[in-house]
Amino acid sequence: MKSSELPPNQYAPFYAPYINALNNADLLEELEISMADFIKFVREIPLGKHDYRYAEGKWTIKQIIRHIIDSERIFAYRALRFARKDNTELPGFDQDLFVGNVDAERSNIQELLTEFSAVRYASLLLFKTFDQEQLNAVGVASGNPISVAALGFIIIGHQKHHQQVFTERYLN
Repeated sequence: MKSSELPPNQYAPFYAPYINALNNADLLEELEISMADFIKFVREIPLGKHDYRYAEGKWTIKQIIRHIIDSERIFAYRALRFARKDNTELPGFDQDLFVGNVDAERSNIQELLTEFSAVRYASLLLFKTFDQEQLNAVGVASGNPISVAALGFIIIGHQKHHQQVFTERYLN
């Protein structure tokens, strides 16, 4: 499935920038390609920058990578539930609470990238199990309808969004 084929009524408007930025990306291909791109990108960040904050109260690069990993796990879990026809409304999550309750600075960058890779690979394998009907399945999460396919594209777009933030605010 291509991101351009995703109807806007299958996700909340606040996810539109993530999905629209993907142009005409193929879901499975981009899950894999974006994983390799992100790992290469992070490995090129100078070592002294991983614990850097561009302003008081902002997250470090390590904390953002942890946030990307945690968010992907949640989005993939939602996709699994909805693809398997579980219509239970799923709650939102507090990203600040999640980041505030893990010591990302204790992890070295290679550990974070290994975990990111494992989570992304698991997401890729999960999404490969979904047929078109399952990709179009819609559930409710955080009070908004969202499709399985949209969750996959959000995983990719969310990662790319933070990559852009790294470039604009952490590496200049």
